[in-house]
Amino acid sequence: MTEPRLALVTGASRGIGRAVALLLAQKGFRVIAVARAQRALEELDDAIRAAGGEATLVPLDLKDGDGLDRLGATIYERWGRLDALAACAGVLGPLTPAHQATPGVMSEVLAINLLANHRLIRAMHPLLRAAAAGRAVFLTSGVVPRPRAYWGPYAASKAGLEALVKCYAAEVAITPIRANLFNPGATRTAMRAKAYPGEDPMTLKTPADVAARIAPLLEASWTRTGEVINYESPP
Repeated sequence: MTEPRLALVTGASRGIGRAVALLLAQKGFRVIAVARAQRALEELDDAIRAAGGEATLVPLDLKDGDGLDRLGATIYERWGRLDALAACAGVLGPLTPAHQATPGVMSEVLAINLLANHRLIRAMHPLLRAAAAGRAVFLTSGVVPRPRAYWGPYAASKAGLEALVKCYAAEVAITPIRANLFNPGATRTAMRAKAYPGEDPMTLKTPADVAARIAPLLEASWTRTGEVINYESPP
């Protein structure tokens, strides 16, 4: 019997991450769902099982870099590979003038949006390399090419992430690994509601809509690498 493909999804407890985890499970992946919220992960597990899928729940704060290293070691011991990585976790942080952003704010936003993803790449690279066609996708934002007032911490963290992933993609281009970034655009999530509290969420696309565009980037048939893929400009 062929083993199911294995996908790790961060930020899996809600929003885009949850939608990606559920869709991948429906497509036959065994999902390793990572998030801080234990109860929300259990609800995701119920939804995945109801859809006939399988999940492994990992309650983990992504700022725990050693925890990510241990997770990588556990995946290696149990499965020996990782077919897909969907890095969907992120924080907005306060929208504030750059000169008023405190060191604490900058540290928090960079820790989740940039540094945690570096630790994730570091821990999961050997597992992606062990797969026949390792695929990785990281969420970015349109604020990188179009910076705007008060978004400094978030924009800086996503700009750093884009540079990191593009460098990584170039480094592994001779391997079967393909790593890309995905910009979902305006989506009906809690983060969007925090950034635009007066906006009618029913006018926005859903996380499930976004997940449907992300999933193909995690298939072995996807060959492009080192790119920013925009929801509004499908390949």
